[in-house]
Amino acid sequence: MLSMTEPKASLLKISDKLSMRFRRTGSGPPLLLLHTIRTQLEYFGDLVPFLARSHTVYAIDLPGHGHSPIDQSASFDEPYFRRAVIGLIEELDLSDLTLVGESIGGTLALTVAASLPHRVKRVVAINTYDYETRYGDGIRRGNWFANFIIGSLQIPVLGAFNASMENKIVLGKIMGGGYHDPRKLPDDLLAEFDDVAKRSGYKRTARKVLAGWRSWSKARDHYRHISCPVTLIYGDSDWSRPDERERTRALTSASQMVTLEKTGHFSAVENPSGLARAILAAEQT
Repeated sequence: MLSMTEPKASLLKISDKLSMRFRRTGSGPPLLLLHTIRTQLEYFGDLVPFLARSHTVYAIDLPGHGHSPIDQSASFDEPYFRRAVIGLIEELDLSDLTLVGESIGGTLALTVAASLPHRVKRVVAINTYDYETRYGDGIRRGNWFANFIIGSLQIPVLGAFNASMENKIVLGKIMGGGYHDPRKLPDDLLAEFDDVAKRSGYKRTARKVLAGWRSWSKARDHYRHISCPVTLIYGDSDWSRPDERERTRALTSASQMVTLEKTGHFSAVENPSGLARAILAAEQT
């Protein structure tokens, strides 16, 4: 999963308070990858090689995720992340851009496209995280353990304590709820997520992301303003329900909706080859 032969990641300063880590791979038209909740650019380690054969692929760490700096004063809701991604696109001067995102990254791909019609030519949104009706709703659908732990994080004092007690085993059980087959969660990738979580302020930031749950559902208000082609991709075992997927399709006027078999919420890890085929096929439509 984690390769030492990949290009070295760089840190891009966007403003006095905002910098983002990114890695550029391949050559060709630009394609920007936006990762899921609680992950980072290494999440796309198995997907990038498929896409870099025909694209210049930019994979990033969203603010407060991975090794991107943490601004403790930030809100870490959808509008904050959207502004950050827009800033990165403008700073890198990317145009004729394909946006590909999974989970919160899928939602961001859609809202960013609505904001930058002159720069974004296509969106591929995977397992969009745009349906929450309560704190951590999506993650809590994974299994009983995730429901218990994530639900507890909203409780004052107890939430901070439980977040501080997170370790690799706990994280693995929670993330396993996002896989059709939890055995496909790579140990080295999980170890990377666990190491990153030891950064100062990281777990507090993760709780702030969850606390912004209403903003991910409100993001749907922006979908009708998207003017470029949209492809929606869902794992058949994703946390979203069929009616929620159809609602997103109607709001985005998606040209197609693809379902990946035997695939959960973390499709870029569980089924990278199938996902790559679906992304590249979308590029041809």
